[in-house]
Amino acid sequence: MTSFGKKVSELRKERKVSQADLAKSLNTSTSVIGRYERDEMTPSIAVAKNIAEILDTTVGYLLGETEDSQLFKDPSMLQRLKELNDLPEADKQHIIYTLDGLLQNVKAKQAFAQ
Repeated sequence: MTSFGKKVSELRKERKVSQADLAKSLNTSTSVIGRYERDEMTPSIAVAKNIAEILDTTVGYLLGETEDSQLFKDPSMLQRLKELNDLPEADKQHIIYTLDGLLQNVKAKQAFAQ
């Protein structure tokens, strides 16, 4: 699994953001950014959230909860997850069961199409 600092460094370079620019946006020094990227120092939750916002990703991606930097960026999907989460447990389980079946069906079609 890629570390927090490595992910910050990779995303920063992909987005063409210098350490100086990131430091300025976070109101800190380039040496602090370097220490984050070398995993010598861990930012606060608030700073990690700001880094994620500046680098157009999620804190979950930076922390290794997912390997997809854009997974939780789709507002319509986030809204659906919120609505699902607000349902009674029995309804939630039925929807998840149905969704799992649909996903399995699509994966089977994709496997046979190859």
